[in-house]
Amino acid sequence: MNSLKKRTKRGKSKRVSRSLGGDIFVFTVLGMMGLFMALPLIYVISNAFKPYGELFLFPPRFLVRHPTLENFKQMGEALTGSWVPFSRYLFNTVFITVVGVVLQILIATCAAYGLSKFDFPGRNFLFGTVVYALMFPAIVTNVPTYLLFSRLHMIDTHWAVILPALQSSMGLYLMKQFMEQSLPDVLLEAARIDGAGELYIIFKIVLPLMKPAWMTLGILSIQALWNTTGGNFIYSENLKTLPVALNQIVQSGVARTGAGAAISLCMLIVPIGTFILSQNQVIETMSTSGMKE
Repeated sequence: MNSLKKRTKRGKSKRVSRSLGGDIFVFTVLGMMGLFMALPLIYVISNAFKPYGELFLFPPRFLVRHPTLENFKQMGEALTGSWVPFSRYLFNTVFITVVGVVLQILIATCAAYGLSKFDFPGRNFLFGTVVYALMFPAIVTNVPTYLLFSRLHMIDTHWAVILPALQSSMGLYLMKQFMEQSLPDVLLEAARIDGAGELYIIFKIVLPLMKPAWMTLGILSIQALWNTTGGNFIYSENLKTLPVALNQIVQSGVARTGAGAAISLCMLIVPIGTFILSQNQVIETMSTSGMKE
């Protein structure tokens, strides 16, 4: 009993108590860091509403003085003047993004489920290969990917952009690590005892419990696919994506500077909006990624 009291007193003595001044200092430092990280976004928003007189000032002004919507009007006029309808570019981008994100989440979940919950020869070697693949940038695989899709006669199709995105090593690594920490084996065994098949377990048990992880993966995938231009894989104008059409406007010359500033803001809306709506799930994923049973 005495030893228990001593331990309790020792634990209380080690507990850190922070004063009101310490709390204010911590929140001030965090607030300043958050504001500093938000400066690029604030600058993009400010530029989108600047008139031409402020866009060409030197030294440039960080915040807009006389906001206007003229830049967005010019962007709309440039898009409607294209011989390919704006809706076609938008459909191509939405199709690539939605199909790519859904398939990447499903494939990464199934692959992570097999690697983390089944013991088979070569499992560690396969996962080690995935980890090593994280060190190589995507540009390294551009030439082999082009040769592969050329042999498959899939160049100048949307699938030439979607399929390479499905082999994301980062997505598989993220899903596997989260699955090992947050998905108990006893739950899966109980489902198998009740007669559930593996597909039922994946879609009815694994996916709902893995929501924070696959939403985090979805944000990363949306950011990559929404901004993709198709690179060297898409040549037909009616198959090109929205970033291509917007880049063509930006490259039209100095007269399109205002429209270019509005375009930069429009391209950020979807990735940032997706992150804001699902940031709680992302935080949960990061907070449990390093935990061990």
